[in-house]
Amino acid sequence: MAGVDEKLHIVMFPWLAFGHMIPYLELAKLIAQKGNRVSFVSTPRNIDRLPKLSPNVSIEFVKLPLPKVDNLPENAEATSDLPYDVVPLLKKAYDSLEEPMRKFLQSSNPDWVLYDFAPYWVGKVGAEMGIKTCFFSICNAASLGFLGPPKETMGDGPIRTQPEQFLVSPEWVPFPSPIRFRYFEVMKIAKGIIPSDNGVSDIYRFGASAQNCDIVSVRSCYEFEPEWLDLTQTIYGKPVIPVGELPTTDYNNGDDDNETWLLMNDWLDQQKKGTVVYIAFGTESKPTQEELNEIALGLEKSELPFFWVFRARCGEYDPNALKLPDGFEKRTKGRGLVWTSWAPQLKIIAHEAIGVFLSHSGWSSVVEAIQFEKSLVLLTCLADQGINASVLEEKKMAYSIPRDEHDGSITSDDVAESLKLVLFKEEGKIYRERIKEMKEIFVNKERQDSYVNSFLNYLRVNKKT
Repeated sequence: MAGVDEKLHIVMFPWLAFGHMIPYLELAKLIAQKGNRVSFVSTPRNIDRLPKLSPNVSIEFVKLPLPKVDNLPENAEATSDLPYDVVPLLKKAYDSLEEPMRKFLQSSNPDWVLYDFAPYWVGKVGAEMGIKTCFFSICNAASLGFLGPPKETMGDGPIRTQPEQFLVSPEWVPFPSPIRFRYFEVMKIAKGIIPSDNGVSDIYRFGASAQNCDIVSVRSCYEFEPEWLDLTQTIYGKPVIPVGELPTTDYNNGDDDNETWLLMNDWLDQQKKGTVVYIAFGTESKPTQEELNEIALGLEKSELPFFWVFRARCGEYDPNALKLPDGFEKRTKGRGLVWTSWAPQLKIIAHEAIGVFLSHSGWSSVVEAIQFEKSLVLLTCLADQGINASVLEEKKMAYSIPRDEHDGSITSDDVAESLKLVLFKEEGKIYRERIKEMKEIFVNKERQDSYVNSFLNYLRVNKKT
């Protein structure tokens, strides 16, 4: 049996989205801090854009150049560089990394490889080479459980082919659950979850990743979703090990004197405590132009102070740049700040002036909100966000802006009322209190450390011989 102090060499290979790379990096830091060797593999431009590490953390960054693919813009190496409908080309280029990855694994001979849903082929490569593999999902267990067993997602058994089948709790969920997608959410991501003849669907990648690995690890904890973790282990037929919620650390990154941050901080310091609405939709997601118009008009009607990180373009290659309504910034001058470039989200959320976070419900943003006890108002955009929102609504941890079930449309009145409800109205008190209650579960350092230790102990005991 391996000793508890035995050091491991672990390779980590996330999908090319910062919402995936950052949680992988957080886990990599925790593993490396315990003296293990970590090789973090991605493309050159992505590695250069990752947050700087503290001097006491040593991680080997391995750059694999992204193969060229027709119609994929040069230097587009992450989903944030592209419009949503071009991301399949990024997945095609990513799949072409199979041979370079094989060569790296052959030369480095690690004990374990932790890989994301997109490189579903890593499990088979590892098996052929005698290297143990772990599918590490940055999506929570509810999302994995809702997607279902590998035979369901890979097409080897009964399979969901119609949007309506994603609007109800699936038959393999043995307990009552309101967790589901809404119709407009399914239609936004239909190409990713409903199989077609055009490339490899995301739902297939999830199934194959779970099918081909030795174990599964999940960004989750038993205190938050025990029934979904147990279900996922049952339907996968292999160990499913939570690694904790991975709250971001070292968020100051040594740039407190940065001119950009000083400008933001000065504006926030002038606002009353707990009154500012922070709006951000992550690096991959963005609302439609119609949704954006209603958000802006809703902010006007609410008369609340706001800090809006507004990325008009989805990367530099998106021809469909979003635009704020004419005169919006002039009419809200002094009350609101619109920031159109990168912003240090954690530092903004940590400021005492922020009272509520209008978010897309990406899990990293959810964890960050809980980390600093900021109430959540949700407007889902893509991917697993619909399931995340459903989970948070069930637990009264967030309030979703009311939407038309069929087309997902919103109104400015509902935007304004949702923000005011969660920020200070009596009926929104439950959302303010629940976020504070969940902080102990999501951000407790000792609990997080315990999950990582248990995970590493399993990897030591079950590493290749």
